[in-house]
Amino acid sequence: MTATEPTTASARAGDDSIVKKLSTLDRYLAVWILIAMAVGLGLGRVVPGLNDTLAKVEIGGISLPIGLGLLIMMYPVLAKVRYDRLDAVTGDRKLMISSLVVNWILGPAVMFALAWIFLPDLPEYRTGLIIVGLARCIAMVIIWNDLACGDREAAAVLVALNSVFQVLAFGLLGWFYLDLLPGWLGLGDGEHLDISMWEIALNVVIFLGVPLLAGFLTRRIGEKRMGRESYEQRFLPKIGPWALYGLLFTIVVLFALQGRTITSQPLDVARIALPLLVYFAVMFFGTFLLGKGLGLAYDRTTTLAFTAAGNNFELAIAVAIATFGVTSGQALSGVVGPLIEVPVLIGLVYVALAWRKKFTTDAVTTAP
Repeated sequence: MTATEPTTASARAGDDSIVKKLSTLDRYLAVWILIAMAVGLGLGRVVPGLNDTLAKVEIGGISLPIGLGLLIMMYPVLAKVRYDRLDAVTGDRKLMISSLVVNWILGPAVMFALAWIFLPDLPEYRTGLIIVGLARCIAMVIIWNDLACGDREAAAVLVALNSVFQVLAFGLLGWFYLDLLPGWLGLGDGEHLDISMWEIALNVVIFLGVPLLAGFLTRRIGEKRMGRESYEQRFLPKIGPWALYGLLFTIVVLFALQGRTITSQPLDVARIALPLLVYFAVMFFGTFLLGKGLGLAYDRTTTLAFTAAGNNFELAIAVAIATFGVTSGQALSGVVGPLIEVPVLIGLVYVALAWRKKFTTDAVTTAP
């Protein structure tokens, strides 16, 4: 579903009608994202001291400009969620168990393996990639899922579930994959992460808790005052475009923060990018096939795939900088994460929408 469309049955009926309804902003989204990336990289490269100035505006190592962008981006989508339907998601055991297994067992293990396969001679970059794999997505995946017509209610539940496990399991998994497992496998000395549960919890509150609460209160108060039909048909289309404005603002700020670092080390960026590309492909397509094999509908299969493929790069960068320093190779790996993730996942949005027709065809064919 595009960010400017209300949640109605007719809006989900037929890809052709959806395409015809797209605004210019929606229709050329990939172009705007590439432009935003270029603008951010250019600003970070040519404006003296911009990245330092932006980096200083933070709380507990979390960039407030990025937090503001994510709030603007996520709020309209979370205001569209029908919170009275969440029990139907939590009752879907296939979806819930699959999400936990893919995100917290398979995802980190896949990134660990790829990091060692592709970067055996670059320990700093390798460690940074492993950290990226441990930070499961709780923010930007909301908008990728919405653009691909995924299940909004399922996305809200799964990112909330990821946020809880992120607080509880991130430190433990970091110790396992960076310290214990390398020693068991004879891969050398391990690393130790300097990150507290409080810092991770703060990350979750800023990047998920605030927009989730704002979206919930807007839906609750809006329906009470306007009625559901008026809320969805009049109010939501007005705030919808702000999701994409927030996305583009976030991308500009993010790449402006690290523009000089990225453009000054192109060969290192390429080395880091390769395992990331493989990771996104394996996680998305593998999870998509898993959802289809489990008999999940297209919207929930899509949600499962995007929550599995996405990562919380905000947390990964914060952890890498706090532990190893802003100029470290680990921090560079965290920065390259969104550089690759943003264009790849917007491409996967189009892949998912193309597969949507296949799901519809299969459903019609197998119908009694």
